[in-house]
Amino acid sequence: MTEMFCFQCQEASKNEACVVRGVCGKTVDIAELQDLLIHTLKGIAVLAEGREVDADLGRFITGMLYTTVTNVNFDAGVIEGYIQQAMARREALAAAWSGDVAHLPDAARWQGDEATYHQKAHEIGLAQIEDKDTRSLRELLVYGLKGMAAYAEEAAALGHVDETIWAFIIEALASTTRDLSVAEMINYVMRAGEVSVTTMALLDAAHTATFGAPEITEIKTGVGARPGILISGHSLGDLKALLDQTAGAGVDVYTHSEMLPAHAYPLFKGYPHLVGNYGNAWWQQDKEFAAFNGPILMTTNCITPPKADYAHRIYTTNQVGFEGIPHIPEGADGHKDFSALIEQAKACPPPTALEDGAIIGGFAHRQVLQLADKVIDAVKSGAIKRFVVMAGCDGRHKGRDYYTQVAQTLPQEAVILTAGCAKYRYNKLELGDIGGIPRVLDAGQCNDSYSLAVVALKLKEAFGLDDINDLPISYDIAWYEQKAVTVLLALLHLGVKGIRLGPTLPAFLSPNVAKVLVESFGITPIGEVAADVAAIMEGR
Repeated sequence: MTEMFCFQCQEASKNEACVVRGVCGKTVDIAELQDLLIHTLKGIAVLAEGREVDADLGRFITGMLYTTVTNVNFDAGVIEGYIQQAMARREALAAAWSGDVAHLPDAARWQGDEATYHQKAHEIGLAQIEDKDTRSLRELLVYGLKGMAAYAEEAAALGHVDETIWAFIIEALASTTRDLSVAEMINYVMRAGEVSVTTMALLDAAHTATFGAPEITEIKTGVGARPGILISGHSLGDLKALLDQTAGAGVDVYTHSEMLPAHAYPLFKGYPHLVGNYGNAWWQQDKEFAAFNGPILMTTNCITPPKADYAHRIYTTNQVGFEGIPHIPEGADGHKDFSALIEQAKACPPPTALEDGAIIGGFAHRQVLQLADKVIDAVKSGAIKRFVVMAGCDGRHKGRDYYTQVAQTLPQEAVILTAGCAKYRYNKLELGDIGGIPRVLDAGQCNDSYSLAVVALKLKEAFGLDDINDLPISYDIAWYEQKAVTVLLALLHLGVKGIRLGPTLPAFLSPNVAKVLVESFGITPIGEVAADVAAIMEGR
């Protein structure tokens, strides 16, 4: 096969689809194998729907969905192995099936081996779905499930699970194998928003139970004189394991991109060799990883094809994979051995400084609600006239300069609420404060967009309002990949309307589906900065 069809992320070529090679670096082979893995998971879902879901199957499905999120796994051999595992699990379920397997959808019945994978993937690819609205609604649901699975998997890694999440993912995946009405498909999408809220709340509980509730914290951005290890991604559990193993080793640890919020958790403040955050958002890793000089550990999504000048010192773990890059597995006892990174780090020079300053973080919902009286007084006095939620993802798209310009253009009476790596477009600007309240309140990682919803709901209660949309809050969201789709669906479930979305509307939204979102929820593409800021401040 010479072509692929992938439009699951914001970088989709021409905002239509990547058909020759993914802008993310994904090859045709990888794209097709991931499509076939998803197809096989749908077959598992058909056979498992309505049954009690055990943790082994639930985590297998969420882990495999997570594998196919943008910028997670680029290793064809690994994905082929996952397909084989999925087929084995599917066959075990089929053996216990009480009905006629021959009448089940292809996803539950197809057979093949590595020699036939790509032909089969081509046959079941998205381009083969002729009705664009059906394809759009099915993929909107699947992408929401991928993000949901990522958050559920990260919570499960910390010992927090909710079987109802697994059950919904199975039911929703199975639904995509059936000919449903538009209304039925939209219902599944809206239910995904509801379960997305549940999933983000679960991960929030997992983080705070394990590491404590985030506190307002000054995070250093400079470097020390010792060798370092850089940890990127989202897995706070891996950060703790790495810190435990590097204690007393003469090596410092730095966070990168979405790991920055770790510094605000009380538990991590007990590690003096966690010295600061290095660099910016994920898409700048090629230059920043080269400058870091020491080993890099990629714990979740956001890896890009490694450059030669640091490929010999980057490692992956969990669902992350790249051909030729060492992978650190979890042992049967749940332990990961990071000794290879540590020994390599000792022989490396210290990081090259990129900057020398500090960032303020730790404004998750518990911390913000402790400031509630101060915030409410500022709103009542007019010192704060508008909250602007600018959460989500960062990326390479030139149009993302928009978010920096919005932050610079918003008047002094506006406070930015943020989460996710979108913050790197403005979190180092000198935007000042309002009566001691910073004008950028960073709730944390992308999953911590849940915190922003909690804050909004509490403010609605405090002001005695019936509708969350009556609050002085506007939403100007940046998206990139499937976790952001999950956050968007969660906001829609909570009743938020009038969201501006950019830098482009998703390519996977057909014109008719986009029209439904516009008419039902007021979702609009971002526009010109000055006009958008004026509309935001006027509550439009």
